[in-house]
Amino acid sequence: MTAPRWIETGAGPRGLLFLHGVSGGAKGAASILPAITPPGWRGLAWDMPGYGASAPIDPVDFDGYAAAVVDLLDAAGLDRAVLVGHSMGGMIALQTVARFPERVSGLVLACCTPAFGAPAGPLQQAFLAKRTGPLDEGATMRDIAVDLIPTMVGPDADPEVLHAAVDVMADIPPDSYRAAMRALVRFDQRASLASIDVPALVVAGLHDQVSQPQVVRRMADMIPERRFVALDAGHLAPFEVPEAFAAQVQRYLADHIPVT
Repeated sequence: MTAPRWIETGAGPRGLLFLHGVSGGAKGAASILPAITPPGWRGLAWDMPGYGASAPIDPVDFDGYAAAVVDLLDAAGLDRAVLVGHSMGGMIALQTVARFPERVSGLVLACCTPAFGAPAGPLQQAFLAKRTGPLDEGATMRDIAVDLIPTMVGPDADPEVLHAAVDVMADIPPDSYRAAMRALVRFDQRASLASIDVPALVVAGLHDQVSQPQVVRRMADMIPERRFVALDAGHLAPFEVPEAFAAQVQRYLADHIPVT
């Protein structure tokens, strides 16, 4: 497998990898990445397979995404890394720590849940229809982004955050977006939460209507070593309140990830 492409900042022996959501990309993390990367750390943010400059995978599933994380770490020369996952990126982080625990030194799970539910369930099928159906009717990714992104933020979100998120989503290849959405509705790592043996920071958005804060809190309660925080934001919390999010990540790294 060809390793996914990434951007990076900083230098040092320890690494963290930012994993974006289904509507994101590496360029969307360009501002937040330096803020969450402490001195003496390498901070990386990927384009997940099929997004941005990264080649697609076949089949498209969470095992493939987790394997791609490991391929990226290998290509970057990192034995282990803290995975900072937002939304679907948090799900990929959970899949990676379940399959390759030796490659993960810590977890930051932001605005994500440990499962999507029954793939064939009516709610899941309605979700898919809403998110990908417009493509079948001739809509562009920008059209979808313009409708979707405003529903993913809190009431006080800066309009510039919305504009930037729309621009990032507009650049996603439609086929990659469809494939990611089909993988998303099949995700389930609930059974692995109690076995996570690295410290976790779990972040919810108080106004998140996608990964509702009470669901995120229940996920946190299943992880043995964790800290839960709720930020005054929506589903795009890391980008809506970047200073607050970065402060929580930096505190977590300082408190829980030992110097080696």
